Amino acid sequence: MRKRTRRKVYPLLNPIAHAIEGACITTQEDLDKLRQRELKSLESFRSGQATLTDWQNIKAMLNVAESMSRDGVGTEVLAVCVQAQEHLVQSAMRYQRIGKIGASGPALVCWRDLYEYYDLQRQSISRGEYERYLLQAVNRERSKAPGVQVISSECMK
Repeated sequence: MRKRTRRKVYPLLNPIAHAIEGACITTQEDLDKLRQRELKSLESFRSGQATLTDWQNIKAMLNVAESMSRDGVGTEVLAVCVQAQEHLVQSAMRYQRIGKIGASGPALVCWRDLYEYYDLQRQSISRGEYERYLLQAVNRERSKAPGVQVISSECMK
């Protein structure tokens, strides 16, 4: 008796709708949720009530913006990313010194500029591309690739 190939059928996933959704630009509702989270983090830093989660949100925004700019989506963002990274490091050092997460005025201005550039970047690409850049940024940080500055979250606790 010959072996038969079993055809896999995924009834819960409509492949055509899935492909169309991936090719479309991210919906406003999804972008609004992300914007609220990022703006809340910026506001927490401004008011001096920042937490580790807020610091990680800024770091994630920085990493994804840098991944997109290195791939050619908004190459002018790279200069702002370098400055924002320096300010994140200074914020971590400040936390180690005084035990409170905070940021200086120039850091807040830099992160606000980064947020505006990042928002324009993610509006100009499809959802599938955005998810690819998110995954690329996470993998790059996880693998500790050359050029990635690692600040462990243990020093921020």
